[in-house]
Amino acid sequence: MSINISPLASKNLTEWKLLWQQYLDFYQVNLADDIIQSTWQKVSESENVKGFGAFVDNRMVGFVHIVIHPNTWNLTECCYLEDLFVLAEYRNQGIGKELIEYIYRYAQEKGYNRVYWVTDKNNHRAQQLYNKLANDSGIIQYRKNF
Repeated sequence: MSINISPLASKNLTEWKLLWQQYLDFYQVNLADDIIQSTWQKVSESENVKGFGAFVDNRMVGFVHIVIHPNTWNLTECCYLEDLFVLAEYRNQGIGKELIEYIYRYAQEKGYNRVYWVTDKNNHRAQQLYNKLANDSGIIQYRKNF
């Protein structure tokens, strides 16, 4: 199976929306249409937010979104891997790994100092992959929504 990864473009909108909705369903999140449209604009057009699709036989089967930002502990920017999703029928075939490794290469080429992400504490399947590709930082995330 040949996996091609490339930046999201306007021609990918329909496929991306289908995958994005499945991703939101997994996390039991409902977003208004204007937020979904705004997310698409960010991942397909922004300088600091980027989206990449994984394609098998010209079909989008996964995506990754990253946010590039400065930080207080380094002189260079870092890369937050905000979203990662692979269609259920394509999981355990190396696509998630390919997406993360693609982001690693992208971040190194751009001179970012790290790639980091969080995952749900109960997403054990994803953690099996992440434990092979990165170190658990031991960070506990706290959040206050407004």
